[in-house]
Amino acid sequence: MELKDYFEKTTGTGILSTADAKGHVNAAIYSRPHFIEGDTLAFIMRDRLSHKNIKANPHAVYLFIADGPGYKGNRLYLRMVREEKNADQIESLQRRKATKEVNEDRFLVFFELVRERPLVGDEIHQ
Repeated sequence: MELKDYFEKTTGTGILSTADAKGHVNAAIYSRPHFIEGDTLAFIMRDRLSHKNIKANPHAVYLFIADGPGYKGNRLYLRMVREEKNADQIESLQRRKATKEVNEDRFLVFFELVRERPLVGDEIHQ
């Protein structure tokens, strides 16, 4: 199954890990990624710590734990390639529609998929 199909059909919990330029790490709950084209995916971000970190250090890891028994899911190693501020595309991509108006900037942040690994196990290759 392709990743796009997997994330459209699978529910679970996602965690985006980022680090600033000095290596200080942050992890935050994030929705499933939006697959744009090929190996490009995107997340809708507000101007908070994860967004600030990704601007200072373009590398991130998205860890996805699928609902159900056992430990199933993916680890996606990402590199930010660009962003768009307050993009019209954000409205069309949102899975949950806001019940009230959002009064802060939102960014559509695009990433290149560098590497994919299962949630548990796998050989170590750099």
